[in-house]
Amino acid sequence: MIRIRRLFALQFRVSAAAAMAYRANFLIEGTMSAAWTVLNLVPLIVVFGQRDQIAPGWDRPSALIVMAYFTGVHAVIEGTISPSLQDLVEKIRTGAFDYVLLKPVDAQAMISAARYQPWRVFDLLAAVAIVAYALSQRGEAPSAIDLALGVVLFGTGVLATYALWMVCAAASFWVVRLDNLMFLLGSIFDVARWPVQVFHGVWRFVFTFVIPVAVMTTYPAMALLGRPGTARTLASVAGSLALLALSRVIWRTAIRSYTSASS
Repeated sequence: MIRIRRLFALQFRVSAAAAMAYRANFLIEGTMSAAWTVLNLVPLIVVFGQRDQIAPGWDRPSALIVMAYFTGVHAVIEGTISPSLQDLVEKIRTGAFDYVLLKPVDAQAMISAARYQPWRVFDLLAAVAIVAYALSQRGEAPSAIDLALGVVLFGTGVLATYALWMVCAAASFWVVRLDNLMFLLGSIFDVARWPVQVFHGVWRFVFTFVIPVAVMTTYPAMALLGRPGTARTLASVAGSLALLALSRVIWRTAIRSYTSASS
């Protein structure tokens, strides 16, 4: 674990140095990220211009907290997960993945943090700002326990997101071009900006158990709002860990089927 942490830190420093080599580009990308966050708030503003709640218990400040978690998880996806896994697809296509397997560290750990987009830190700061604004609108600060649970469930949401993206990336060992699949998964993730209670019937089941966007944003927001539910919290953690384990099994299976470019 110490070696992996050092590897992640080293790769982050390399990516940060590359990004800061062109400071104007770094600032431009950061500005575009901030603009993306503002544009994402427009649908929420429009909806609450017509009604007070979008689902029972979800008024504007509460929905803003879901949006904040969506922004935070999206920052992690676009800042770390997506660039790294796109790099994996390119390495498999060109045969450069051979060199990853030769390194004295777990290949999944090596590829999971191969590339960073440091300017996505602006998205994380925007997420914190949205949470602070939403809590000020509610006029009620979360307790220490609720705050801790909100942070923990944010971590489980990131793990669930990483596992889904890893499953898609592992498929590239059999089907090299996965651009459309990654784009589709990113489009489905956009649903996570809304509380899962907005959906009904089969769609709520799908977005809770099949593609667990509820675990990524809604349940962490509910924890921060002081209504986590012990069973829901434990199920979120267990579900994320199970999905992570499944992605590991699929990754190992994919590795065994890999044939190098020289084969």
